[in-house]
Amino acid sequence: MLKAIILEDEVKGLQNLRTQLRQHCKNVEIVAEARSIAECKDLLQDEKLEIDLAFMDIDLPDGLVFSLLEDLPTINFEIIFVTGHNQYALKAFDFASIGYIMKPIDPEKLIQSVSRVMPKQDNQMEQRMEVFKDSFNNPKGLGGKLTISALDGMYFINFSEILRFEAEDNYTHIYKTNGEKITVSKTLKAYEKMLHGLNFYRVHKGHMINMHHIDRFVKGDGGYIVMEDEKKIDVSRRRRGPFMEALKNMHTTI
Repeated sequence: MLKAIILEDEVKGLQNLRTQLRQHCKNVEIVAEARSIAECKDLLQDEKLEIDLAFMDIDLPDGLVFSLLEDLPTINFEIIFVTGHNQYALKAFDFASIGYIMKPIDPEKLIQSVSRVMPKQDNQMEQRMEVFKDSFNNPKGLGGKLTISALDGMYFINFSEILRFEAEDNYTHIYKTNGEKITVSKTLKAYEKMLHGLNFYRVHKGHMINMHHIDRFVKGDGGYIVMEDEKKIDVSRRRRGPFMEALKNMHTTI
């Protein structure tokens, strides 16, 4: 069983989440509830209270929940934010690999978020919150860092360190500029959506590249890219025109 607390100021929201957890997530036991940051802080300071998971609204009557998290000496539990926040917050959650569900709550999304919780593991939540705060406070630059929840652990990587992404079924291999390879159980399509608007481009169904790390583009039948690690990557016919335009625009901006 996952022992959980709920931080939610709206009575209907609290009741709805409680009901959905009991119906769809029978492995979650609600051990405490709070209606404000102050009340939740008192709960979390109780040494007898042991939790694996916290469902937290962002906007509370006495401020944003992030102020509560910053005051905690350690965050040794997983967090799922329950939010109606804007797109920048949602992208920041993705970058930090922090769970969230939108209001009104979709039962399937709730089940998926809970299923990803791994109790009793080092969740590195402090570092993940740092990535989130950087992204949330700098929506145009989006912090420049990504949290990677990989098969062998968690990584915190600057965008500039990412050379390219390569798909393999439902896995993605992330290649860094130092030669390191990280394998993640997330599709390339998910990373394409997450990094949309930044200097990453999906040039082929199996490849997405960091355009800052292209060594050269070789013209020919379809053409191909040579990355800084000398990896040759084909550019699909249907993506070649838009890719060349994106490449042109990037160099115009620089």
